[in-house]
Amino acid sequence: MEKLNRKNRGLEQLNPIKVVQFGEGNFLRAFVDYAFQRLNNEVDFNAGIAVVQPLAGGMVDMINDQDGLYTLFMNGIKKGEKIQDIQLISNIVKAINPYSNFADYLALAKEEELQFIVSNTTEAGIEFVNTDTPDMQPPASFPAKLTVLLYERFKHFNGDAAKGLTIIPCELIDYNSEALKKCILQYVDLWKLENAFKTWVSDACTYHSTLVDRIVPGYPRAEIEDYNNKLDYQDNLIVAAEPFFLWAIEGGEDLKAKLPFHKTDLNVKIVDDIRPFKMIKVRILNGAHTAMVPVSLLFGNKLVMETVNGGFTGPFVDNVISEISETLPMDKNEITAYAEEVMDRFKNPFIKHALADIALNSISKFKVRVLPSLLGYYNATKQLPTSLTFSLACLIQFYKGTWNNEALPVKDTPELVEAFKNAWELKDLDAVVASVLSNTAFWDEDLTKVDGLAQTLVLALNEIEANGIEQGYINFSQKK
Repeated sequence: MEKLNRKNRGLEQLNPIKVVQFGEGNFLRAFVDYAFQRLNNEVDFNAGIAVVQPLAGGMVDMINDQDGLYTLFMNGIKKGEKIQDIQLISNIVKAINPYSNFADYLALAKEEELQFIVSNTTEAGIEFVNTDTPDMQPPASFPAKLTVLLYERFKHFNGDAAKGLTIIPCELIDYNSEALKKCILQYVDLWKLENAFKTWVSDACTYHSTLVDRIVPGYPRAEIEDYNNKLDYQDNLIVAAEPFFLWAIEGGEDLKAKLPFHKTDLNVKIVDDIRPFKMIKVRILNGAHTAMVPVSLLFGNKLVMETVNGGFTGPFVDNVISEISETLPMDKNEITAYAEEVMDRFKNPFIKHALADIALNSISKFKVRVLPSLLGYYNATKQLPTSLTFSLACLIQFYKGTWNNEALPVKDTPELVEAFKNAWELKDLDAVVASVLSNTAFWDEDLTKVDGLAQTLVLALNEIEANGIEQGYINFSQKK
């Protein structure tokens, strides 16, 4: 089969760059890029996307090798029947690695039709790093990179307010746009940039917090031959996702005019307040995902579907969701309905979602997605939730890096991995747990102050090391 590229597909005419996207991973390509593709197809939105690789290592070369083209497979069950929708996504017009092509990165600031910044750099991505400087090519953090780009645009267009950008981060942290804006303004102050730019950043640019909801396993490695057989071209960037789609964005009529999703049937909700959407989704869907990962990987599973269908791990996930649900201040029927829908989505037979892929940055994910439920349960009942606490114990065990003499797929910042290495070198479990819980860089608070948490985690870790995951959990549940 011929290689996928624009010439072979008759797609050589490129749309103008209206979107700069920080992140080139599976989720953005199956979610944001798909959404803009729908706008292009259905309302002639005519938006090209320039993808920026946020880290030194990434896949922009693979994207450029296919001229930005890739195939999205949306697989699921609707009314009891299996469905599969296949779409060629064609709106990425260029992909840039700022670490090797910084001039090309800065040139994006000068694009006349640029309107939107979107991002998904994981929960760890929106951070202020005070060692970043404006002359670095590029700075380390995503907010610093963005500040450099905004400043270049401000200078190029002489502070024209009409050239301000609409900034829509998709990272799963509370008030993601406010957090991003705060970081940008911190860099403006740190770098002593002019007040006129500070005003432009604050007033000419708009910031919109979001909630994103779609399960995206990514590249279907195990079934790639079946996927390839459905195509008449060679695609090395196939992405698999579920059909379910929800994008809630905080904004008013101005944003609705800029993003006319109401002219499509795509489930994009531009609303005054995303908090109700966000809490239930982040706590239940993302929280269950994050909580199951260390338990199921240590148990020996590889996939989410394998986890929720397992004789031990399936009921464990049910228990996790039950404990999370107890902490949500919402209508119980609504919570139950959403939880049941989540389990159905986890069991989607088309979705082969690798636990190792979800394991990326698990500590920051646990802090945002799971810890509020664990602490909320404790504050309400003065008891530690059994399954959520056991999950935290398994997370500490997971970050040891090995289990049963085999390496585990720990993927996190070098500093965090080193901190866990140092903690586990303490040998004594009481000391290990104290070191992890007291590290405020992990949790933004000292968790040793939660009465009984350290002792309970030591109990769980002793059971895990002595009896494995399943029997360890059973014993822990009885002794806790």
